[in-house]
Amino acid sequence: MSKNSAIIIGGTGQIGLAVAQNLLDQGWFVSITHRGNNAVPQLLVDQGIREIIHDRDQDASLSSIIGQGADAVIDTIAFDAVHADQLLEIQGDVGSIVAISSSSVYCDDQGRTLDEARANGFPHLPKPMKETQPTVPPSNETYSTKKVALERRLLDRATTPITILRPGAIHGIASVHPREWWFVKRMMDGRPVIPLAYRGESRFHTTSVANIAALIGIVLKTPATRILNVGDETALSVGQIGEVIGRHLEFNGQFALIDDDAYPPSIGATPWSVPAPFMIDNSAAEALGFRPLPYAATVGSTCDWFVQIGAAGDWQNRFPMFARYNEHPFNYPAEDAFLAGGNGAPGTTQHRIR
Repeated sequence: MSKNSAIIIGGTGQIGLAVAQNLLDQGWFVSITHRGNNAVPQLLVDQGIREIIHDRDQDASLSSIIGQGADAVIDTIAFDAVHADQLLEIQGDVGSIVAISSSSVYCDDQGRTLDEARANGFPHLPKPMKETQPTVPPSNETYSTKKVALERRLLDRATTPITILRPGAIHGIASVHPREWWFVKRMMDGRPVIPLAYRGESRFHTTSVANIAALIGIVLKTPATRILNVGDETALSVGQIGEVIGRHLEFNGQFALIDDDAYPPSIGATPWSVPAPFMIDNSAAEALGFRPLPYAATVGSTCDWFVQIGAAGDWQNRFPMFARYNEHPFNYPAEDAFLAGGNGAPGTTQHRIR
């Protein structure tokens, strides 16, 4: 009996690598496309993965990579309506398509979103949000509006089954903008006290690449046109995220829980620090058999990868997007002055890892 075949667009990124391994484990024949900038892990090569060098921004047609067709195409880097049109062009040659969108597309009843929170105020959303939560209108203006344009174009024009996944804050090996590095570097640097804005109570739903890969494996068995949230088992607070990472790295310091409600906060602003919860509902995916893993079950191996990169002294090149989360993500002098009572610091509470 012949194997099912899958083509993963963006196969050397954090999502693509996890999906490739999961499908290989399930017996699929897997091809991955990438621009040739990153080497494919030898483990995948040894398992027979097929590489296709292709840059969709240079060659808009995906027909050349489809060949005789495929049972599934998984697009991990689809971004806008242009990419949607590329997928629609090949839909007659594939059994089903999965495209990665984002939970950032959701807006509150005032139309407020994550993209414009600094200008318009942080959105106040249901806890958690279902797929029926309103989204921003499609346009070419922001990250989220482009993702909605991608979704709408696919859903409006698809004749083959298309599943759109909306993850939260993605984490995994091979990330170029790893949020966990905010904690890991401080712990590697021996910081005795790590400040956490909003008392460490912020909740921004995380999503492991392992959970994305697992859900893709499920939806490919029952192709249909649908939108599904995908998140970790529980939306941990920032303090809980820090504790999980701290226990794995045997961090002996403390967290300073800062009582400051300013947005954005000046000190202790982790990549998950938000003034109101941002949580997604997994129940639609769970109805298909998805059983999300907890954050603690997957983040340890990612932290070990960070430690290796940090020890090599090459993190600035490996994580080029990380600084976008904060202007000065590791401004230790400012943190020390703040914690010492300088700059009019609000009250803080010391909290040791349990």
